[in-house]
Amino acid sequence: MLPAAGLVLEIGSGTGQHVAHFARALPDFVFQPSEMDRERHASIAAWIAHEKLANVRPPLAFDVTQLPWPVRAADAIVCINVIHISPWEATAALMRGAGEILPPGGVLVTYGPYRRDGRHTAPSNEEFDASLKARDPSWGVRDLEVAAAAAKKEGLELEEVVAMPANNFTVVFRKG
Repeated sequence: MLPAAGLVLEIGSGTGQHVAHFARALPDFVFQPSEMDRERHASIAAWIAHEKLANVRPPLAFDVTQLPWPVRAADAIVCINVIHISPWEATAALMRGAGEILPPGGVLVTYGPYRRDGRHTAPSNEEFDASLKARDPSWGVRDLEVAAAAAKKEGLELEEVVAMPANNFTVVFRKG
């Protein structure tokens, strides 16, 4: 799925636990965490320091909807648990930005809940979707086919969908 080495941009790094896990497991990659909420940068830095990771850059703060992104090239992009807790415009911008900065063969990997063919995959996801929309009407569990169409518009092909625990999916898009 990934090249042998390169730069991985993480969109929505949150507390930093995911980037720390991946950087430890994939030492031939350099990781660039990003998190809009600057208050979380201290946690990301703490994870990096605690794990003594030399292959993780300091976190960046940027709005994914504001192009061009400060990272102008990456071999892979990882986006975990972001698409459902952001407006649809952020998903469309994620696809657009990935299409701009990934090389041919580069991958965008997303993780989280998705609807399939317009339907929730479990009652718990339907309840989760309702709770998200109650917090912010622009949030919600996205339809995988709609997200894939947005990706295709930006030159990204849906390559693989892997069912994960808790009714989530790992979704891999590859730039043609």
